Amino acid sequence: MPPRVRLLALTSSPERVPALRGARITPLLGNLDAPATLRRLAGLATHVVHLAPPPGHNPGWQGDPRTLALLRALRLRSLPQSLVYGSTSGVYGDCGGARVNETWLPSPHTPRSQRRVFAEGQVRLFGRATATPVHILRIPGIYAADREGGTPRGRLLKGTPVLQREDDVYTSHIHADDLARACLAALWRGKPQRVSNVCDDTQLLMGDYFDLAADLYRLPRPPRIPRSTANKQLPLMLLSFMSESRRLDNRRMKEELGLALRYPTVHEGLQSASMKIGGPGMSMPPR
Repeated sequence: MPPRVRLLALTSSPERVPALRGARITPLLGNLDAPATLRRLAGLATHVVHLAPPPGHNPGWQGDPRTLALLRALRLRSLPQSLVYGSTSGVYGDCGGARVNETWLPSPHTPRSQRRVFAEGQVRLFGRATATPVHILRIPGIYAADREGGTPRGRLLKGTPVLQREDDVYTSHIHADDLARACLAALWRGKPQRVSNVCDDTQLLMGDYFDLAADLYRLPRPPRIPRSTANKQLPLMLLSFMSESRRLDNRRMKEELGLALRYPTVHEGLQSASMKIGGPGMSMPPR
């Protein structure tokens, strides 16, 4: 990777401009929901990382107008040299706890994941039509102390239940710092028209993850309940994450992107987070 790059960030919030400039990032005001504001993006960026989720205001719609708007804007002038799209591991659907590599066919079960499959397809079409190298990252649960909503501490303090072991599901994780490094690696080393799972080496059931977090930070472990009870007690959004079980294979990330994880398991990541805020960090996957 080049030693120096000029970073530009698209933001729809004018109040974020000072913070971006303070981080030596050039802010560009624009809104993916207002395509006319994106024209100035054309020709500016040589390498593009697209992490914006599809809109969720129309639950029954399976497309992604934000990705379409960005790709149309990038076509207006000189094309980028590479494009990385941050998708979700949710596109695989429920895999029954199997170990899943990138050859596993997507089988999304929720409108959120279906919209991501649509976006992946549009990014691939853009790459083939313009000869732009595109790389798709499939991302599971992102955690970090300084990530908004990125800590399970509140959930542990509330005593929100988890599934009993016989009903529990496998989930994968990635620390936000390692995800950022994966994005950079994909920009410069990612193979064109390729997909990479981005996750750490952890192989834990969801309940065991929260038990680990509780033990590390001396909080009560969450209660365990059967799935039949969870369907009545927990919100639909949380239940959707408890209905899919899979273990992501990250060998392609390590071998092709050459990424050495800074936080190879959630144990290291949660310990690091505790040094910053006194509690672990975790958030739900980008769906």
